[in-house]
Amino acid sequence: MNAIMSRIKQFLNSYWLLIFFMSIKIVVQLLAVNPVYELHRDEFLYLDQAKHIAFGFISVPPLSSLISALIFSLGGGVFWVRFFPALFGAFTILFAWLTIDKLGGKFFSKILVSCALIFSVYIRLNILYQPNAFDILSWTAAFYFLVRYIRDADNRWLLFLMLTFVLGFYNKYTIIFLFAGILLGILLTRHRKILTQKYFYISLAIGLILVLPNLYWQVSNNFPVLYHMQALKSTQLDYTSTSGFLTEQLMFMSGSLLVVIAALVGLFVYKEFKEYRLIGLVYLIVILIFILLKAKGYYALGLYPVLLVFGGVFFESILIGFRKKLVFGFLILANLISFLYIYDSMLPVKTPEAIIANNEKFERLGLLKWNDGKNHHIPQDFADMLGWKEMAEKALIAYKLIPTDEKEQTLVFCDNYGQAGALNYYNRYKMPEAYSANTDYIFWLPRINKIKNVLLVGKKPSDEITAMFKNIELVGVVKNGFAIEKNTGIYLLSGANEDFTDTFYQIMDKRISDFDIF
Repeated sequence: MNAIMSRIKQFLNSYWLLIFFMSIKIVVQLLAVNPVYELHRDEFLYLDQAKHIAFGFISVPPLSSLISALIFSLGGGVFWVRFFPALFGAFTILFAWLTIDKLGGKFFSKILVSCALIFSVYIRLNILYQPNAFDILSWTAAFYFLVRYIRDADNRWLLFLMLTFVLGFYNKYTIIFLFAGILLGILLTRHRKILTQKYFYISLAIGLILVLPNLYWQVSNNFPVLYHMQALKSTQLDYTSTSGFLTEQLMFMSGSLLVVIAALVGLFVYKEFKEYRLIGLVYLIVILIFILLKAKGYYALGLYPVLLVFGGVFFESILIGFRKKLVFGFLILANLISFLYIYDSMLPVKTPEAIIANNEKFERLGLLKWNDGKNHHIPQDFADMLGWKEMAEKALIAYKLIPTDEKEQTLVFCDNYGQAGALNYYNRYKMPEAYSANTDYIFWLPRINKIKNVLLVGKKPSDEITAMFKNIELVGVVKNGFAIEKNTGIYLLSGANEDFTDTFYQIMDKRISDFDIF
């Protein structure tokens, strides 16, 4: 017992500053959302996956569903929804520190990197319960294990690296590009000797075996990930450009740009970093891959924590005495000033009314432009965090109008996944699950023998649909003028005719069969 206590005390003495920064990261993240804002539409989808555990989903790999199940086991409150992405951000700092230790970095580089990971664009990713937060963590952990392998030539680090890829793969498929970048980097450097070692292939085989369940799910369901990627490409990626992608990299890392530049210079010219030039090459390869694929700018954010580490250690290594204190003081101050300039526009800390009253910065930064190409009152992501609770409350009012003996023959159906997810989150235990015809919800649809009523959330149903019901009643409308879902109607369609059930499921089955083209 004394030995255990002694080790704990030794750990605290060595890493008290790390624990402090990790705690600060979590607290800052939890305070970075004004209470007026609710959850984001994407968060509702990932939370709903907890009720449909599987080896895969249309939208994302299955890790999110397991984390969501954990969130609901803790009560499912908004605090826990926001806690986990904040926790992943804190662990990103942990792996950055561990990497600094292995590179011989000390006090100054650790403080610099911690500030850069807390007060930067990463705070935006770590407030939302989306795969992005864990994605950044998995990339940072992967680089740590790569550094360990290069430094120690210990084969177990290859296995840990592969296990990190597997975990990252089950979180978000984009980690495949990091895997490709490292593999190509190995082929182009003297590290290609790894390819002659059996441990590399053993690790590769273990990784392949571990991802097989998800690959089998994709094959069994006609590769829905390809459908998702095509939809993403046609609606978003086709509108990205190389200049836009590179400009976003500069904007994302504006507060730490000198540190990133120092890392790239150091990785290619600094003698002490000669063994690690593979990492600089990996950065260039992955960036090139993303440019060729017209990826979103934030896809590359997983590359920067390790560059911040190398940049910090580089400055710490080449500077001495007062000059070191001066440079690091300047770098930390530059980071904080940059963050203070953008934090209130990057984060949902201002109410919609406050944004409208002081919208010059938002407009100048292009944050008011939505996917429709038009400027609106507030940023689209912020608007996607409003109106959901109101919608759920009005949907519950509509559901209570249905006679008790008809509720089992009632389908709750929504125009999009955000609406369905919001109803399921806020009205859990109060009404049946809501469904939609897009993303994963179309596969979760129940087979009701005879649908008698439909509680519909969305646009007014067509004349063809209304003709199949005896009565159509508009029960409520979302009134929040700042929400994307403003004017969304809550309709109660009652007294369906004999043909409706078969017609409805034929339409849904046709949509599901569209996946067969892939």
